[in-house]
Amino acid sequence: MRILDIFAKCHESSLVDEVRERGIYPYFHALESRQDTEVIMEGKRRIMLGSNNYLGLTAHPAVVEAGIEAIRTYGSGCSGSRFLNGTLKLHLELEAELARFLRKEAVVTFSTGFQSNLGIISAIVGRGDYIIMDRENHASLYDGCRLSLGKMLRYKHGDMTDLEQKLRAVPENVGSLIVTDGVFSMSGDIANLPEICRLARAYGARVMVDDAHGLGVIGEGGRGTASYFGLEDEVDIYMGTFSKSLASLGGYMAASERVVDYVRHASRPFIFSASITPASCATALAALRILAEHPELPETLQARARYMREKLRGAQIRIRESNGEQIPIIPIYTYQAIPTLTIAKELYDRGVYVNSSLPPATAPTECLLRTSLMATHTEALIDEAVDVIAQVLRAHRIGE
Repeated sequence: MRILDIFAKCHESSLVDEVRERGIYPYFHALESRQDTEVIMEGKRRIMLGSNNYLGLTAHPAVVEAGIEAIRTYGSGCSGSRFLNGTLKLHLELEAELARFLRKEAVVTFSTGFQSNLGIISAIVGRGDYIIMDRENHASLYDGCRLSLGKMLRYKHGDMTDLEQKLRAVPENVGSLIVTDGVFSMSGDIANLPEICRLARAYGARVMVDDAHGLGVIGEGGRGTASYFGLEDEVDIYMGTFSKSLASLGGYMAASERVVDYVRHASRPFIFSASITPASCATALAALRILAEHPELPETLQARARYMREKLRGAQIRIRESNGEQIPIIPIYTYQAIPTLTIAKELYDRGVYVNSSLPPATAPTECLLRTSLMATHTEALIDEAVDVIAQVLRAHRIGE
């Protein structure tokens, strides 16, 4: 009897092998400095245009000191789940302050943002329930749907007519949850929450927003997408991360007290995972307090995003347009995979770090360089980076 070696797939030729051979492999570059607007990466200074450190707080002295003090007080880890021995006073403080900031009754924290979506959706969506998803939602939302026992329906990105058709297809007397990114991580689009909430009311669905890229970016004082539209009372569940604007690691769910308490006791990814480390918890809390005390930070970030868009357009660089001019995610069209990776490597060699976006994250002929900004980027740094990007793109005849 012949049995196929399960490792056979690991030895098949792939795009990864090809780009390594070409010397344009874009992943796992090693940082040798703090995550900041300028970094040392593999021995050379690079302008960082590939980080989600939107408010630039990873290097803030108060955030760094909070992490150091937490390790002194609590040690390096909790060695258990929140459900048992892994709850610190710090966790409770973070959850309470974040709930107040987001104007929700309660918050529960998870060890990562990805785990948050797994834990929320798998707990809330049961057998026979329906999840209605935007096609461009983050991978963690898709995996949360797979982990649940519900049926997933996908609607075309931002297409409210298609969303309504999917809602009409949901059988009567079953639960349904509309799930969307607030700010889409690849395009920088802002979800049409007013229409999503209207349709949810009309069809008896609940609404969950993944606001990983919305917190600290839009809304009153950086409170996110629901706040941006004045719909804080109509979005049932917010999910977010600490690894972006809050300069740490972890994730959260914000909702009513009853829903949060249910998830605490029903979510397997929450119950069976170790809790956020003391340092991660303390740094997220310090960053949250800075955001709460400095509502001008998101405004500065938005101004930088508008400035860079103007500079790119002025240089005749084709960007993927979105409905959010103030969003710090700015994708630049490079079209094909190999040219995209080649351009990214040349930019890297010339001191500008950007992220390459390839299929399946994009259509095969719509590959992108995904750039992202921090509130701490200066206009001079943006000017320098855009000049390099324009020179490299012109050399490759991109945009002509």
